[in-house]
Amino acid sequence: MTDLKFEQKRSLSRLEAADQLTALAAALRKGGDAELELSPGTLSLRIPDDLRSEMEVEIGEGEIELEIELTWPTTPKRKKPPAKAARTTTSTSTSTSKTKNTRRSATKKP
Repeated sequence: MTDLKFEQKRSLSRLEAADQLTALAAALRKGGDAELELSPGTLSLRIPDDLRSEMEVEIGEGEIELEIELTWPTTPKRKKPPAKAARTTTSTSTSTSKTKNTRRSATKKP
């Protein structure tokens, strides 16, 4: 179920389309709370720093269709705290005695 859907279909001149895309680009660049002037009103959006995008071009039946889709979650994702560095333990030996390598078997003797 969609919380809100706004759809607008109308004919535009090339310059009007460019102006609409420029306004959208400015809102994206600014981020945060953005307002887009769309006839007959204003669309207010909260735009986060990270977005997903999809671009689709279809050519057929005497037309070119260009779709640019931007998506983002309605609630901001919480950033995970940085992972703690793994603790490593190092030991040094100052013994001067000779040690023998002893091999132990992992099997039990009967």
